[in-house]
Order: sequence, then structure tokens, then C-alpha cells
Amino acid sequence: MTLTPVLSRYWDEPRSWTLETYERHDGYRALRAALAMDPDAVIDTVKVAGLRGRGGAGFPTGVKWSFIPQDAAGAGGKPHYLVVNADESEPGTCKDMPLMLATPHALIEGVAIAAYAIRARHAFVYVRGEVVPVLRRLQNAVAEAYAAGYLGRNVLGSGHDIDVVVHAGAGAYICGEETALLDSLEGRRGQPRLRPPFPAVAGLYASPTVVNNVESIASVPPILLHGPDWFRSMGSEKSPGFTLYSLSGHVTRPGQYEAPLGVTLRELLGYAGGVRAGHRLKFWTPGGSSTPIFTEEHLDVPLDYEGVAGAGSMLGTKALQIFDDTTCVVRAVLRWTQFYAHESCGKCTPCREGTYWLVQIMERMEAGQGAAADLGTLLDVADGIAGKSFCALGDAAASPISSSLRYFRDEYLAHFEMGGCPFDPARSALTAGAGAR
Repeated sequence: MTLTPVLSRYWDEPRSWTLETYERHDGYRALRAALAMDPDAVIDTVKVAGLRGRGGAGFPTGVKWSFIPQDAAGAGGKPHYLVVNADESEPGTCKDMPLMLATPHALIEGVAIAAYAIRARHAFVYVRGEVVPVLRRLQNAVAEAYAAGYLGRNVLGSGHDIDVVVHAGAGAYICGEETALLDSLEGRRGQPRLRPPFPAVAGLYASPTVVNNVESIASVPPILLHGPDWFRSMGSEKSPGFTLYSLSGHVTRPGQYEAPLGVTLRELLGYAGGVRAGHRLKFWTPGGSSTPIFTEEHLDVPLDYEGVAGAGSMLGTKALQIFDDTTCVVRAVLRWTQFYAHESCGKCTPCREGTYWLVQIMERMEAGQGAAADLGTLLDVADGIAGKSFCALGDAAASPISSSLRYFRDEYLAHFEMGGCPFDPARSALTAGAGAR
């Protein structure tokens, strides 16, 4: 399977982020085409293309847009809002920030089209506050779009108004959850909301709202420009199109690899130069640290929503973290568990208490002070969190625990049998030649 550079096709051009460069690459042609269509026809086009959300869940984008109650728009009705979730905080995920840094206008054009389709006059891009260069680049691109008439009043003479606000979040992983993001955007502490009502009915400011990921929205202009059949010519039947795979960790050439959905890690590693020289693959994540880990036996699993789910994990954000044979899986899982405990908002008891106790047990285990019974306790606590919290953070915290125990139980046992980590150079009897962690 070959790479399919669409969103990333000119990331390496000088000044790729400018309006001039974007227009030279068919920029805003799709917006002109969309404005000549009925909004419902735009939604139908995205539906037919089969674009699925690129933020993790994989929900069909066009279907999500159609949930907006269109009869509520107009005189006396509540306004509609579009919110772009650019709070990229998943460990290992690094696709949205490079996209906004290299081609911010791809996102802005997608925002304008999506806002028109759902009959929204206001759109918000919620960006993680720490990424100041991305914020500045996006704000400059929005200003360029306003000056060129692609945003603002009477966009391109269509009679449609589109205002875009770039909002800097305060840096909380929980705000990647769409309802927590909406609370944060309204000025409150970011915590998940109980549903129903869903955002499509009562989202931002209790009004109908669509929340989409950056890559989902940026994928809309190419669909409008080239058509649904072109989009469906890539990927698989149920997971069509192209997407960005982020390879990081122990790989020769880490980076963004844009390929059709359904490509395998074996194929992607071929493009990335393989695992670093002298080592072999030990385990990897198909969609960031919140997805159950895979091992070398899963190298040929199709990386689409159905293929990964069928193998026991989730495609998630397509953040492929590669770990070679020098890595202690217990220590890696401990780091992830500490992250989720730190980022838990504390609203629900299973997540607040469960993540705390997972860290306590994992720290003892990694230090070689645990016991065999701790493994059962870990699974019990993880089971008490997964599927029982307000949002998916609980599931995310449980996934690394349960999946690592499935594949690397012996490594957990080795920690307390040896009184410490077997990957410590001083305890190299089990891992001769593996080196330090």
C-alpha cells in the first residue's frame, strides 16, 4: 500500500502556512463550491464520502452534522455553534499540531465549510494553551482569511456570515473530552457533562453544537473538491479515505505518515526505516496510550477502525508509539498510569479513586516490592474504572494495565521475583545486551 499525501502534500514547502501558498494549492476552492450548494447537500456529500471522525471514536462526521436540529435555526431559534477540538493531549498523539503549524488554512477552510453546512455563524477552535507557536500561526491565518473575505460578513458574497475564534485552553487532558471542552470554553472548570442532553441538542451555551477533531474538519475541503468517489477509492469499505499516522519512539524515522486507512504497521515501518538498528519490536500502541497495546504478532493488523477493534484494541488517534526490546513494559505502563491519575478531573469516584490506587500498586510493582496477588488487584481496580466513569478517561487508564498484563504477565512477575526491574543494567541476567532503560 502506498502513501497518500493529501493534507501533508506540501508541508515541506517554504512558508507552507501562508494564504498565498494555500491558494496556490487549490485553497478555498472547496469553500466556493460549498457555498454554491444547499447546506444539506454539503452534509450529504460528507455522509456519502464516509468520512469518520479522526479524533478517536471514528463516528461518521456527516451523520454527526445531521444531528443538529435544523428547524431550530432562524428567527427565534437558538444559534448553532461549531467547535473544533484542537486540545491534542493524548500521550503519543502528534498529528493535529503539525497540521495546524504547517497548513492552518486547511483547517480554516474546513471550518468555514462545516459552519455553513450546519448553519452556524460562529465557530471556535479550542487549542491547547501550551503550544504558543501553533496558536500564533492559527491566529495569523484566521486574520489572513478575514482580510481575503473567506471569513466574516457575507463570505464570498454568499450572504452567509462566519466568525472564527481561536481559544487557548488552560492545558488539561480532560478537555479533550467534548463536553469538558465545552464547559472550559464557557469559562468553567473542564469536567465531563452527564448525557443526555447531547451537544447536538444542548452544547455550547445550551445551544445545538457540533464538536469535531482538527483532522476531521481539515479532511472536508478535499472531499468537496474531488468528490466522495475519490475519497472512497482509498481505505476500506467501512473506513474509507486517507489519514495521518504518527510514528514515534524507537523507530528510525519518526514522523507523520499519511496513508489510506487499512495500512499495516509492517508497511508503515517500511517507510519509516524500521525499528532502530540492532533492536526488535516489543510492543506498540495503535492509537495512543489510551488504547490497549499490541505486540509483534499484530504487525499485519489492518489499521482501520474494524481491523484494530477485531484484534482487541482501538484505532484511536492513530498514534503509533513504538517500543523496542530495551523497554520495561511495567515502567512504561506506570508512566501512563501516573499521567491519567494526574489528569483525572476528580468528578466521578471510580476514576478519581481508581487511578490513585493504580499508581500506588504500579509504583510498588516497578520497584520490585509487590507480590503476585497485586496482579489480581490491578485487574480488579482497572475493572472498577473501565466503563463506570463519566467519560473515557477511566477506560484510558484501565487499557494499558489490562492489555500489558495480557501480553507481559511474566515481566510483571519478574519484577518482584528479582526484587527490582529486570531491565536495570545491574540485573541484566534476564536481558543480557538489552542496555539501560
